[in-house]
Amino acid sequence: MRVRDWHDILEDVAESDADPEGWRAVAGDRRRGLGEDLFLGHPDVGVYELKTYTKNPYEVRGVGGRVARRIDDDIEPLLPGRNGEDGLFAVRTPPEDEDHASEMATRLEETVKVHAEAPTTPDDFVEDVMDAVESPAFGPMEYEFDGRPDALDDLTDEFADADELLTEDLDDLVEDDGVGRGFQ
Repeated sequence: MRVRDWHDILEDVAESDADPEGWRAVAGDRRRGLGEDLFLGHPDVGVYELKTYTKNPYEVRGVGGRVARRIDDDIEPLLPGRNGEDGLFAVRTPPEDEDHASEMATRLEETVKVHAEAPTTPDDFVEDVMDAVESPAFGPMEYEFDGRPDALDDLTDEFADADELLTEDLDDLVEDDGVGRGFQ
């Protein structure tokens, strides 16, 4: 596994040709240390692990890497399903220019109007909104704001060697930034 900046991993996700709504994620606090762990998975792409921390209120730093090239039978049950019990996440890419931003805003406004006037489901609404803003990746997410979902521990254990390597690199970033346990 090659450790890379977390932005590069998200760029890989955004640029993949995978079905945007096929992504699933699990995230929460790191086991030890400052920051959060995140696993992103897609059946056609594999699984990525990211470790991030907030350097200050304006800057998130982190590392990540691809930990699996596919989702096998051992990994599948560790990622959230599409049962509506979990939260949602999305990866968004910025508009190319002002005209593109205006076009996206118009599509979003039209989408909201259509769903306000017609009977629809929350899942259909989310899917249509993600299409309107051209989200390259979205789906269910199991997340704990101030803890760790069990699936996060299981995924971390499943990819223990990769997790150890990413932990070392993130700890080096935190140390180099001199952040410790607070903002810089």
